[in-house]
Amino acid sequence: MSNTGWINALADLQQQGEPCVLVTIIEERGSTPRNAGSKMVVTRERTFETIGGGHLEFKAMEMAREMLAARSQDTRLERFSLGASLGQCCGGATVLLFEPMGQPQAQIAVFGAGHVGRALVPLLAGLPCKVRWIDSREAEFPPAIPDGVVRVLDDDVVDQVAAMPAGSYFIVMTHDHQLDLELTAAILKRGDFAYFGLIGSKTKRVRFEHRLRERGLSSDLLQRMRCPMGIAEVKGKLPVEIAISIAGEVIATYNAGFGQSVKKGESGVAKLLPASRRF
Repeated sequence: MSNTGWINALADLQQQGEPCVLVTIIEERGSTPRNAGSKMVVTRERTFETIGGGHLEFKAMEMAREMLAARSQDTRLERFSLGASLGQCCGGATVLLFEPMGQPQAQIAVFGAGHVGRALVPLLAGLPCKVRWIDSREAEFPPAIPDGVVRVLDDDVVDQVAAMPAGSYFIVMTHDHQLDLELTAAILKRGDFAYFGLIGSKTKRVRFEHRLRERGLSSDLLQRMRCPMGIAEVKGKLPVEIAISIAGEVIATYNAGFGQSVKKGESGVAKLLPASRRF
């Protein structure tokens, strides 16, 4: 009889946002510990159900966790002979299918529902990410909010910085320079972000750096701030052009490993872009 508990496990993991790999026996030849169709769910720390135990299951778990560590989204087929090399005496052979499920999505906080924000958020909504769109001005939000986007109306938007999980993306483009500064300080003090972009010119960056140093923020943290943000090769000053350049930078970041640090004080996107664009 095939196992069925994997269905509930997948549903629970999806609800929790925890990535996993579904391992399925798709072919059996000769004597094997479980029949074709048997499934096992593997997370970074847990397993649900079984494909027969023994060294075959151990190797399957090892391969699945390698896929999770690499954030692989590609399916994989592996053939195993159940002989001495696996320490099993069944003598048959089996083929396993590895299917990544629920790979982590970028968590993005967009502060500001002005012209650029209204152009950017629909672009982000089409990416593998979850977006919180935050502003204190209800009238600035459009009547229809894209799927996958949560509108957050808050009189004190700085409080929303702490509501984001570690490894989040922060994009600051509010209507008020002082509010931009307070958000910047709160985000940099967290230090656990994957990406932080601040809209503005190089002059704005210099002024902000001066004021942030007065608050005790280190140069290493300030270097992780993307201002001006966006890909320089995408020219133009129209809101949609600016939005496209910012979205491109977000894509570059999560394609580099969801923004995990390449080295201390440098996000993945910093390594990908020319030195002239790192600040």
